[in-house]
Amino acid sequence: MAEQSAQAGRGGGRPSPAEYRIEDLAHHSGATVRTIRAYQDRGLLPRPERRGRSNVYGDAHLARLRQIADLLDRGYTLASIKELLEAWDAGRGLGGVLGLVAEVDGPWTDEEADRITRADLDATFGGEPDEEAVREAIELGVLERIPGRDDEFLVPSPQELAVAAELHAAGVPLTAISGHLRELRVQVEHIASRFLEFTTEHVFARYLEHRPPTDADAAEAATMVRRLRPLAQQTVDAELARAMRIFATRHLRHHLSAEPAPVRDDEPRQVALPAGTIRAVQELVGAENVSAFIATAAEREVQKRSLDSLASNKLEKT
Repeated sequence: MAEQSAQAGRGGGRPSPAEYRIEDLAHHSGATVRTIRAYQDRGLLPRPERRGRSNVYGDAHLARLRQIADLLDRGYTLASIKELLEAWDAGRGLGGVLGLVAEVDGPWTDEEADRITRADLDATFGGEPDEEAVREAIELGVLERIPGRDDEFLVPSPQELAVAAELHAAGVPLTAISGHLRELRVQVEHIASRFLEFTTEHVFARYLEHRPPTDADAAEAATMVRRLRPLAQQTVDAELARAMRIFATRHLRHHLSAEPAPVRDDEPRQVALPAGTIRAVQELVGAENVSAFIATAAEREVQKRSLDSLASNKLEKT
């Protein structure tokens, strides 16, 4: 049906609008017939025109399906998409909102992904194939499989893989590297979450008064995201450099001195926890609350033992 409409428009004058049966619409949009009907039932897609016994769809339906697919790829829920599309239909526009989505979804680093063959990967990490290490790297996202290529991987962050290779060459076991990355990821995700909370409260709250935001507010927020994008990494880089200078110097003095340097009671101290414990806590309370949960649990255990000790002393005296 769509092809017939296009041919009819070639006879001169203005081309006739394309018309699709639901099967044609599914083919051109990439959605299934079932999905198209579900979108109609949820109010995401306008009803087709009824002609006799047939339902007829047009280019507007195709464009709407492509909009929905794009927003789903960006992580929006169907409920949120419905709000956005209703705003579009009401004449408020989606240009600014989609620009904001594109800005947030854009790359947060200048680093470009690369590829590595299985042979080069094995050679980089000592020459001996290690299936468990590869599986762990894929689970962590350090490597990604390429469909149809069993002998090649996508490397989203070549820098991260290069760091792992250097640590392994220095004698660090691959299992220790992956465990350290899991712990580090929890802490970095907590930093990212706190930075987003901070900027939302003090910068972006004014853009979120309307749901969805107006076109102008969304466009201004996108500009603000572009300005603030490098700040999180710059802050972390500066603070990491400061902390490494302090702790590396203290660490060196500790190992070079004849007697261990006393640690002040009010100084924070690092505690190594098993990766499995970190993952379990993260699943329980979320990445942003891991540190607070562990600290609170430790304090509660100390208080419990103190109370048990006091009660035990009381019983012994009586």
